[in-house]
Amino acid sequence: MTDGHAELDATLERVITAAREHLAAVKAADGRADDERVWRAYVDLNNTSHEYDDLLLDAFGEVTPWDVDAIDPDHADRQLAAGIDADDPHPRVVSVRQRRDFRIPSVSALLQLAESARRTGPRGEDEPAEPVESIGEALLELMQAGDGSLSALDILELESLNGVVVVAEVAEPLDPEAFEDTDASGPFQLATEDRLLDRVDEHAFVELDEEEDDELDELDEDESEDESEVEPAKEH
Repeated sequence: MTDGHAELDATLERVITAAREHLAAVKAADGRADDERVWRAYVDLNNTSHEYDDLLLDAFGEVTPWDVDAIDPDHADRQLAAGIDADDPHPRVVSVRQRRDFRIPSVSALLQLAESARRTGPRGEDEPAEPVESIGEALLELMQAGDGSLSALDILELESLNGVVVVAEVAEPLDPEAFEDTDASGPFQLATEDRLLDRVDEHAFVELDEEEDDELDELDEDESEDESEVEPAKEH
């Protein structure tokens, strides 16, 4: 037996040992998530399997069915610390608040579209489709008929205007029942102990700056000059 084959046999024994240790760790964890022993045994099994696969390929040109990449043990330790030992960097609740404004070219067209969505939507067999009587009711009906987000309002019956998205860290999760039905601002206001994380302004139309406007004007002038330099066809 060559030295290369001896190394291959020794690595295979390490794979078997690592597999047994991994199984023992899994049994001991008994379904407990993020168990440190299971994670370290997994990394060892992964790396010994990867090493055995490489040696088998070098020695015989064969491979195992284990399609794994080596894991850096130091990086694995950092992952373990971040997932188990370190404190949560965001122990509070993250709140995403979005506003988008629309212009309504035709109220009647919007109401008709919402009524059509209501008629085709799921409801009881004996439940009649009530008419949609207000703009607010129409928008909510269209959102419910879509995916429930503001993207469901990207329709021809509404002209999108500007919007804003705010991401904040809040002390307490939202409790809708804590606000009156007529309170339109309370659920969206940040409390003094809340912290703004980021804000994104959404613009319906992107305005070109002065330099881009000048470049477009120059291109238009060049095209006009090129067209004027073309000689007209001679008549015969």
